[in-house]
Amino acid sequence: MRKKHHYKKKPSFIKKWSAKLHLWFGLSIGFIIFIVSLTGTLYVFKDEIQNVLRKDAIYVKKETVKENPLSIEVLKEKVTLEINEKYPISSVEIPLDKNKSYEFLYYEKDKKAWNYFDEVKINKLVYVNQYTGEILGIYNEKYDLFPILKSIHWSLLLNSEWGKYVVGIPVVIFIFMLITGIILWWPKNKKARKGRFWFNWKNVKTWKRKNYDLHNVLGFYVSFIALFLSLSGIYFVYPWIKNAFNFALSRSIDLPKEKEIKSPDSLSAKNNLVFDLTAQRTGKLYLKSSSFRIPLNGKNKKGKELKNIPVTVYQKEERFSERNQLIFDKYSGKLLANKPHQQLNNAEKYANANYDLHTGSYFGLLGKIIWFIAGLTCTSLPVTGFMVWWGKRKKDRKI
Repeated sequence: MRKKHHYKKKPSFIKKWSAKLHLWFGLSIGFIIFIVSLTGTLYVFKDEIQNVLRKDAIYVKKETVKENPLSIEVLKEKVTLEINEKYPISSVEIPLDKNKSYEFLYYEKDKKAWNYFDEVKINKLVYVNQYTGEILGIYNEKYDLFPILKSIHWSLLLNSEWGKYVVGIPVVIFIFMLITGIILWWPKNKKARKGRFWFNWKNVKTWKRKNYDLHNVLGFYVSFIALFLSLSGIYFVYPWIKNAFNFALSRSIDLPKEKEIKSPDSLSAKNNLVFDLTAQRTGKLYLKSSSFRIPLNGKNKKGKELKNIPVTVYQKEERFSERNQLIFDKYSGKLLANKPHQQLNNAEKYANANYDLHTGSYFGLLGKIIWFIAGLTCTSLPVTGFMVWWGKRKKDRKI
């Protein structure tokens, strides 16, 4: 009696090409994905770590707290004289919590530089007791761990304007890798499905099989979060991604443009207390907010001259998603416009929230923990994937 021969069913065309693309993409961008995932993971708990390390600078001594702080101009002058930098102070962040100190920021960039250290001329944060003028802490953010991690994650320490594509292109490829990975993971039948959702190492002794399962099972569970992280990451890089989000959320490709408001008091003499008037009015309008930022050098992020004073109000601590925008006359301090978070359309709200969504802070501490675990898993995938390929390569050589 002849024995029946069981032939392995050949993989489908889709699975065959998914396997090839998954391998080629993985070998070409695996190292970059490893670096980007690792730096992003280490960045997740930035605020929690800095709050502990900078506690003495962030909080003022209780006995120094008074009803009214010193004038912003007075504090600005004190900081300028003591720090003695050639660059002007860029902005001040004022907390609504009276026990927290003011944060004065020095920030200048050289757009022509090719790397992070030359591009950032200065990035210095100064914590000041607003009641006494005492400087509580000076931090050179340019050489701090977290801004460097952020720059590696964003542009591999290259110029932020074009270096983002050095990371952005591999991330787009990584999205295709995640899709092909899901196709390869997808079980043929119910029997095969059992071993795809969890590890079954009872009778498994070889490291190759365990490594394969780590790549296969963990890759499946993290793939959906990784897809979201990748899409929210390239949202910052490619205008067409942002346009697609805008259209999906608000049926318009472009975000509403801010109308240019001409100063009604441009011919009048500048009020020396214009920043204090701005701060007082902002504090009264948004009593329940966390903090607000006022530019002090008369320039925006791109280095262009500001025609008014835009004030950004952050509703929640360590969150950028819920912001309110105020515009004040730069001569008189008169309120010209007030655009609260509630009046934004869905596309604008998402634009403000994308950073928090990408870092996990949008979902609070639990979100950060989940994002951290997902980041570690994404970091492991290029390693376990390479080991799968290397193991098969050695096996093929023996044959």
